[in-house]
Amino acid sequence: MASEIGDETFIIAAILAMRHKKRVVFAGAISALALMTIISAVLGYVVPNLISKETTHNAATLLYTIFGLRLLYIGWQCKEDTTKEEFKELNRKLSPIQEGKTWAKKKPKYAQFLSGFFTPVFLECFVLTFLAEWGDRSQIATITLATHKNPVGVTLGGILGHALCSGGAVIGGKLLAMKISQRTVAFIGGAVFIAFAIHNIVFGST
Repeated sequence: MASEIGDETFIIAAILAMRHKKRVVFAGAISALALMTIISAVLGYVVPNLISKETTHNAATLLYTIFGLRLLYIGWQCKEDTTKEEFKELNRKLSPIQEGKTWAKKKPKYAQFLSGFFTPVFLECFVLTFLAEWGDRSQIATITLATHKNPVGVTLGGILGHALCSGGAVIGGKLLAMKISQRTVAFIGGAVFIAFAIHNIVFGST
């Protein structure tokens, strides 16, 4: 969650939820994030089977350290109004997109239910979120955690964290992002990853 709040995917969900149905935006965002989490966990699980456990452990420790220091640096460099600027920038990019209209023909109840979710807005949110998440902080964190932790636990924890963040973004993302500065989130996230690195150094590979 520390690597997701105020991130580009968070802001995309918040902006789209201001324009379209919240449940559709949430469904599109969490579907993309869940798929990305599963892919990342699989990658993290496969890598140790190709490389020795000690090597992956050392690589994970190094990545935690680099990632933590990078977040601390971002927090140190970050201005207080960065989130507002990102909202404005993404809002400009998304402004030309129009919400698709569903057809009015009478359909079975299950078809009406599905058509309420699988709309152009759902696909738009899914694609935008998936592309924004690729190579993002949370994806790298998921891959790194899955290299030496239970991949099922990492996947479930990742999806739960994404669901909470996406839900917060959809319900009141703009207000939340304005209240919690990216600087604070970056410092907290950096401290968490540094703690992971220290844990790996102290306890070693198990």
